[in-house]
Amino acid sequence: MRIAVLALQGAFAEHEQMLHRLGVECFEVRQLADWNQHKDGLIIPGGESTTQSKLLHDLGLFEPIRQNIVDGMPVFGTCAGLILLSPMHLNTMDISVQRNAYGRQLGSFHTVAPIIGIGMDIPMTFIRAPYINEVLSPRCEVLAQVNGHIIAARQGHQMVTAFHPELDKDTRIHQYFLSMI
Repeated sequence: MRIAVLALQGAFAEHEQMLHRLGVECFEVRQLADWNQHKDGLIIPGGESTTQSKLLHDLGLFEPIRQNIVDGMPVFGTCAGLILLSPMHLNTMDISVQRNAYGRQLGSFHTVAPIIGIGMDIPMTFIRAPYINEVLSPRCEVLAQVNGHIIAARQGHQMVTAFHPELDKDTRIHQYFLSMI
């Protein structure tokens, strides 16, 4: 198995470290030549969604990535990755998103909560995090909520979290994504 990790900006190195811990090969996508390599799935990390979207367009990556996702390539988006998969950008998941929903950096927090299909007491680190206002179709399944807000969802071969599982030691979320491939 070989996973592409979007490495334009944000917490991509931490996802790579998590994949290495799980014994999974990965590579960074920084330009179209990188994207054209063989891959079994994609991780879109946290960071700043507007900057990442602009870079995707500027580097000619936006349409090829979008098309591969539409064609069924498994993808996992965390924080900004969640926003990028929403109708605001790539428009591949049927979700409405609230950006910076918990406020600025001072609104960052850590908690534990269950995630359907993954387990109980999943550690969750939220940093200037979004949340999902609502799922817009029955094809999209809510996986977890914290304080009444949707913070994880799955739609077919796509999974998103509003938090950063790559910043905690627990590997269950990444293992779940890999099981989708």
